[in-house]
Amino acid sequence: MITLAGVPAVAAGAVRRQFPSRFLWGASTSGHQTEGNNVASDFWHMEHCAKSMFAEASGDAADSFNRWPHDLDLAKSLHLNSYRFSLEWARIEPEEGKFSDAMLEHYRSIVEGCKARGLAAVVTFNHFSCPRWFAARGGWSNPAAPDLFARYCAKAAQAIAANIDYAVTMNEPNLPSILAWANVPGQLYEAHASMLAECARSLGVADFSAGFLLPRAQFAPIIPIMGAAHRKARAAIKSARPDLPVGMSLAITDDQGVGTNSKLNAKRAEAYQPWFEFGAQDEFVGVQNYDRMQIDANGPVAPPAATPRNFMGTEIYPASLQGAVRYVHAATGKPVLVTEHGLGTDDDALRRGFITDSLAGLHQAIVEGVPVLGYMHWSLIDNFEWYFGFQPKFGLAAVDRQTQKRTPKPSSAVLARIARSNRV
Repeated sequence: MITLAGVPAVAAGAVRRQFPSRFLWGASTSGHQTEGNNVASDFWHMEHCAKSMFAEASGDAADSFNRWPHDLDLAKSLHLNSYRFSLEWARIEPEEGKFSDAMLEHYRSIVEGCKARGLAAVVTFNHFSCPRWFAARGGWSNPAAPDLFARYCAKAAQAIAANIDYAVTMNEPNLPSILAWANVPGQLYEAHASMLAECARSLGVADFSAGFLLPRAQFAPIIPIMGAAHRKARAAIKSARPDLPVGMSLAITDDQGVGTNSKLNAKRAEAYQPWFEFGAQDEFVGVQNYDRMQIDANGPVAPPAATPRNFMGTEIYPASLQGAVRYVHAATGKPVLVTEHGLGTDDDALRRGFITDSLAGLHQAIVEGVPVLGYMHWSLIDNFEWYFGFQPKFGLAAVDRQTQKRTPKPSSAVLARIARSNRV
């Protein structure tokens, strides 16, 4: 028996795992990665500076600035009931203190478009990219950053908060700490520092701080500033709508201790614990999981050579999702919203199996008592993947770089079937 787009139906007698009622099924995107021509942003400046380390520039990206109605229609056609996207601070406040009513209206239109299609709007206020002027003032290393960010969040929330369902202040602010445990080659940090120095020189400023390839020593003093920024942003959003659930999305690997004297707890203390404390008053934790990390007494352990890998060369391990949500809830006591989870690969058959197996594990975590609000796949469409350009493919739909046409992949039908029946 064949169902949606050639996806095999579940065999008679197979286990059908029912998810909670009102469970959010969705897909995620971000502004800079999909909208295109985010010319006032720090990432645009890095992409075009003389010492850029980006594989290519974002350019038109997926033209979602103009094609967002098509993206919402795509999400709806996949039987999803939610959509996560981000606001672009650089569009809303392209120059310090000067806010664009037109851009606030643009994002309000997307929120209203979600509502018209029955999609819960999960809105991220900062998904890595920031205004160029903010980076030229030291970015998140600037002690004034929390107030600057909160002022922007207040403006944005006043415009859109009435009709959104969940607010995410920041996307993966802990990512530099995760990368510090991932054995990133030193030359990449050096290339990134050289690029930032060139960006600063080109603007005639002393410091240009942007991106997420920051070594431990540079990132450590930034952590409390970003924590304060989250708390002030939360207060600013709540001032516009007190009942709106607010949290932040954290990068969470499924960390597993191996042998005696594992450094597992050391990693958790560095990469997660500060952010759990910053979010102590939040209503939920956004979990963004892509893989696991086994850690012994010396640090991360390489996976077996024969293990299937994603585009980054890390292990494809569907059970990592349930491990990540189980850990976060145990550590915080809070509900979890899976705001990103996916697989970077050109082989969509791998993605199809990955979705089904991962969601079976997520269901098991729910059965065990983890309160999971929803699942949002990264990503709705293939898009610009930061330093790597357009080569990595995470989308449920392919995007023709010439015509911008979206073509759903077979994996999208797998998620559509699950979302429509609310079970896997």
